[in-house]
Amino acid sequence: MYRSHNCGELNATHINNEVTLAGWVQKSRDKGFVNWVDLRDRYGITQLIFDESRTEKTVFELAKTLGREFVIQVKGTVIEREAKNKNMSTGDIEILVSELQILNAALTPPFTIEDETDGGEDIRMKYRYLDIRRNPVKNSLLFRHKVAMEVRKYLSDLDFCEVETPYLIKSTPEGARDFVVPSRMNEGQFYALPQSPQTFKQLLMVGGMDKYFQIVKCFRDEDLRADRQPEFTQIDCEMAFVEQEDILNVFEGLTRHLLKEIKGIEVDKFPRITYDYAMKTYGNDKPDIRFGMEFGELNAVAQHKEFPVFNAAELVVGIAVPGAGNYTRKEIDGLIDWVKRPQVGASGMVYVKCNDDGTYKSSVDKFYDQDDLQQWAKITGAKAGDMIFVLSGPADKTRTQLSALRMELATRLGLRNPAEFAPLWVVDFPLLEFDEESGRYHAMHHPFTSPKPEDMHLLETNPGQVRANAYDMVLNGNEIGGGSIRIHDKETQQLMFKYLGFTPEEAKAQFGFLMDAFQFGAPPHGGLAFGLDRLVAILGGQETIRDFIAFPKNNSGRDVMIDAPSAIDVSQLNELHIQLK
Repeated sequence: MYRSHNCGELNATHINNEVTLAGWVQKSRDKGFVNWVDLRDRYGITQLIFDESRTEKTVFELAKTLGREFVIQVKGTVIEREAKNKNMSTGDIEILVSELQILNAALTPPFTIEDETDGGEDIRMKYRYLDIRRNPVKNSLLFRHKVAMEVRKYLSDLDFCEVETPYLIKSTPEGARDFVVPSRMNEGQFYALPQSPQTFKQLLMVGGMDKYFQIVKCFRDEDLRADRQPEFTQIDCEMAFVEQEDILNVFEGLTRHLLKEIKGIEVDKFPRITYDYAMKTYGNDKPDIRFGMEFGELNAVAQHKEFPVFNAAELVVGIAVPGAGNYTRKEIDGLIDWVKRPQVGASGMVYVKCNDDGTYKSSVDKFYDQDDLQQWAKITGAKAGDMIFVLSGPADKTRTQLSALRMELATRLGLRNPAEFAPLWVVDFPLLEFDEESGRYHAMHHPFTSPKPEDMHLLETNPGQVRANAYDMVLNGNEIGGGSIRIHDKETQQLMFKYLGFTPEEAKAQFGFLMDAFQFGAPPHGGLAFGLDRLVAILGGQETIRDFIAFPKNNSGRDVMIDAPSAIDVSQLNELHIQLK
């Protein structure tokens, strides 16, 4: 073997032992008569010493040629270090080297392999294999491994069975765009890469597997941002003979297990709120409940007071910002400009300062007296020293805008503590949502989600009011998982396809295999999928998922390290019967 020990395990108990180490040169310090080299591997750093008076001359001279990131092997004796370093696990010892072999010389890296590097994101993505040598990225990947192992342990202990499902499947019209793969053997036909193993896990329930899980790659051809990648990983699960409560209990248990084993945190409460409550109280369906600033609807006390902006609005809604009553006019104007940005889209904002003496000062004092503003404070929960910010306009749009402001203010005020974890369930989602562009309803989750039985009669008369047997788990303002009780009979599934605008022929062509399976004794079933990348990032205290993925894509969906996607040879195109424009 190239080493007897790794670079993170030697300590004072090993003094006088002969050892062999191998790794990368982190840095060297040549003092002329003595040369110190820090040797690094995945496990840590060990200091090497080459001493002119104690090291063979050829070895001593060879050590002077070592550059950063050279791969070397050394043999030597563990000795006590004179200047100990208490910040290193190996800081009490060093290796007096007797033999040195350069296994591979290295070019000078384009950025420093340090925790705080001088490399920008683009250059680190191009040389990702070097970036992985840095502790922040290396430790993120090790952290991901630890989370995945705990997931497998927890689910396996509950008798879940991990089953692999295919990557080359059939393209379906629902959801995001598919990545498609041409078939050489079937001219003019294409596979799709799965956006999720949805139909396969349902078929596993028909097959009697009872409890399935899979840590699986999924693929969506959609616009990217910091927390999205074209290929991502799900913890995918399905259970037979269950109701919603059974699934919520299992995955509350999994989340508690991860928080305890990974973070050492006990979480007792998983609040459950409805979709309608989430939208009215927080303006989105994945609220961050680590802080307050809940919405207060002000229509009843703010309209019909001669202020035309509010009188013309479908919704007038505000939040109380704790301790913001001392904001300067410049700070307030900055926030007004912030909500007017195209990314938010508000036309303006009203503010009310809650003074320490119990009085109020607002930007609309001309229209509202102190009693009016006191009512605003009561509805929003504002106290002395707070600030109330109010937006108005179309209901859905205004809630979205105020939600964005709420999150921005919480970030500025330091209320989004990454070491604090506040999970909750959001339940009772709408089954369908109307798309103005296509002029028809789409499934809010997917077409296999079961309606609430008590709402089935509304499908004919008011389909937008039908609630789904669906649920999302939210952690710190991020949706980390979602699922539903599935439809398990052909008749209901055909009805669902009908309201989604499928003709019977289209439904059969796309999903006939699933409806056929339902005729052979499909059990009631349901499931949930966690986004592993996002879950790991949140547990790791980060907002973005990129550093928890070994080889991520950039915001254009490109792998700049291997230069993919790329053109392919004309002969390959011809084999696939593809002609480019």
